[in-house]
Amino acid sequence: MSRTSVNLTVYFDDPFWVGVFERFYEGKLSVCKVTFGAEPKDYDIWEFVLRHYYDLEFSPAVDATIKEIKDNPKRRQRDAAKQMRCTGIGTKSQQALQLQREEMKIARKIKSRQQVEEEKQRQFELKQLKKIEKHKGH
Repeated sequence: MSRTSVNLTVYFDDPFWVGVFERFYEGKLSVCKVTFGAEPKDYDIWEFVLRHYYDLEFSPAVDATIKEIKDNPKRRQRDAAKQMRCTGIGTKSQQALQLQREEMKIARKIKSRQQVEEEKQRQFELKQLKKIEKHKGH
C-alpha cells in the first residue's frame, strides 16, 4: 500500500515569506517553492492551497522515506512543538529544489537560444528582401 502525504512549511526568508510544499508519493519526494511576499494569514494559505495547488510545478522526484509516526498523543505534541521551533526545509527537499532549478535553467537556455536563432533568421530574410528590392529596378 502506498502512502501519499503533503507538507507545507511556511517560513520567513528575508525579505519575503516562503512556502515549501513537500509531496511524498510512492517513496518519492517532490518539492515546490512558493513566495508569498507579505506574511500570509492562515485563511490566505488555505485559499492559496484550494485555488493553486494543482497549478504548482513540483520538482522531479527524489528517493525518500517517510518515518512512521507513533500514535502516542504526547509524542505528537512534542513533534509539533519541535517543528514549530525549527524553520526551513529538509536536505532532501533542498536537493529536489536544486534539481528543479537546474532543469528550469536548461529550459530557459534552450528557449533563449531558439529566440536568438529566430532573430538571426529574421534578420537574414530582411537582408535578402532588401537585396532583391535593390536589384529589381534594373
